[in-house]
Amino acid sequence: MPPRTRTARLEHDFGRERGRAVRARAPRSSHGEWAPTGDRADPIAILRRQAETRVQELLPIRYQRMSVSPFTFYRGAAAVMAADLAPTPDAGLTVQLCGDAHISNFGGFAAPDRHLVFGPNDFDETLPGPWEWDVKRMAASIEIAARELELSPRKRRRLVAAAVRQYREGMREFSGETLLEAWYERLDADELTARFGTELDPEGRQLLDRTFARGRRKTSVRAARKLTEEVDGEPRFAAAPPLLTPLRQLQESSDPDQREAYVRGLLDGYTAGLHANVEHLFRSYRFVDMARKVVGVGSVGTRAWVFLFTSRGGGDPLVLQAKEAVASVLEPHLGASEYGNHGERVVRGQRMMQASSDIFLSWQRSTGLDGLDHDFYVRQLWDWKASADLARLSERGLATYTRACAWSLARSHARSGDRLAIAAYLGKGAVFDHAIAEFSVRYADQNEADHGRLLEAIAAGEVEAATDP
Repeated sequence: MPPRTRTARLEHDFGRERGRAVRARAPRSSHGEWAPTGDRADPIAILRRQAETRVQELLPIRYQRMSVSPFTFYRGAAAVMAADLAPTPDAGLTVQLCGDAHISNFGGFAAPDRHLVFGPNDFDETLPGPWEWDVKRMAASIEIAARELELSPRKRRRLVAAAVRQYREGMREFSGETLLEAWYERLDADELTARFGTELDPEGRQLLDRTFARGRRKTSVRAARKLTEEVDGEPRFAAAPPLLTPLRQLQESSDPDQREAYVRGLLDGYTAGLHANVEHLFRSYRFVDMARKVVGVGSVGTRAWVFLFTSRGGGDPLVLQAKEAVASVLEPHLGASEYGNHGERVVRGQRMMQASSDIFLSWQRSTGLDGLDHDFYVRQLWDWKASADLARLSERGLATYTRACAWSLARSHARSGDRLAIAAYLGKGAVFDHAIAEFSVRYADQNEADHGRLLEAIAAGEVEAATDP
């Protein structure tokens, strides 16, 4: 590391002073405290309010997916947890939040230089806010996942504390770097097991290696092969409603002229937002087909489209996804986004937090078939997307994976926040680690109760849950 200049030393000293000073505002041990407030909202009421602007016919799929286990409930309940985090202590240090940093929202993705990079990869809820919120959402998800693996309370607490320690030590690492050095940091998937998996057994190492190898095979070519069929000599999205419904089969798109105008509006708006070099590349493809696709757990019911393109010569395919962006679940508690378009909010947040992003990433606003304006962000559907099957991980495998998640989250926060002050606030000791481990136990208990409340609501007919096709 190059020697610090006098200005850099002063900046580091001021950052350390800021970090230590805010311990009075939020003692590190205070983060272990959590209990539901007396006026805590019914989680089902929160989910139903969130669903008001969604495609109503798809909501039963969302509730069914959330009902499967406490962990799947947690994945879909970011709005519930945002309300629970709002009154909790924070040090007053702001970063660009992921907003939904549970461990299934980390994984591998392709960088433009064609390396598989690991890090957070879902930014639907991104917004500036207290860095502790992301850490708590990540840590509680580790506790919940470890319960599903039937690990003992002692082992679960050790896993969570180790991940939080990795976040703390990662932030300390970034505080010792220049801002540019911290900005350029990234974790290649090939390095993950070597860096964080020193205790992995051969089987666990092979499982993670196979996960990343499968990710490299997830491309537009594979998406086209899996999602399309040949119709009159042309590839078309295969109908598999309600999970994949070609535009031509949607009831609200029965007018061919209306369908054409809608597609043209979406594509024109998207193309206008691309950088000139990527626009040139994109115009080398021609549009072939479009379908509505159901994605994720918490996102079910938002409008998500997939587009099929082929090169002008009729060869290689390109499959893009346009996903509706609505107000972040954090906004009722942290204030409205500075961006009028929620697609722009998502894209700018992603570019701030990710080490590198899809070259086709952009945003747009278009008038939908319902006559209303909707915001979207667009990216490749599959571009080496790799995600671990948490149910198959051993205790050591989960430890490796979650430490990588924690380091990546620290790196993301260091890009947008005061890494010097956060590192100084966290300090060298384990006070914060143990506090977050305690919080995670308490919140996992609440999440189990909320999952039970959903099951009761389904049984009572308050909400309808469908069998996921």
